[in-house]
Amino acid sequence: MSSPLTGLSFWMFCSSTECKGEEKVTQPPGDVILTQGQTATLKCTFSTTYSDPYLFWYKQEVNSYPKFILRRSRYVADNSPEFVKDRFDAELKDSSVPLMIQDLHVSDSAVYYCALSVWNNDV
Repeated sequence: MSSPLTGLSFWMFCSSTECKGEEKVTQPPGDVILTQGQTATLKCTFSTTYSDPYLFWYKQEVNSYPKFILRRSRYVADNSPEFVKDRFDAELKDSSVPLMIQDLHVSDSAVYYCALSVWNNDV
């Protein structure tokens, strides 16, 4: 059975003194159609003038709120207990933080959001 995953650009958190219009998060539009058991890689690129940004991934199912999956920075790599690193992982690179979902389940079908924080680094 196919499992549609949708990724969209979403949030950016920053204070008015730190946000200069130079921070940006981009995800390719469209659905990713895969089958159970496969691995999905959802792309997210970003640009910022901040030296240590925090990047987040969220999952939003139909008629629900976005759920925190994971947070990455140069010094932090943590996941929500609901989204174990064995299946949900991301590696922060220079200007990208792709989300890898291994061993896809039908329940992984959702909209996935990438977010950038340069100010409030709390989940």
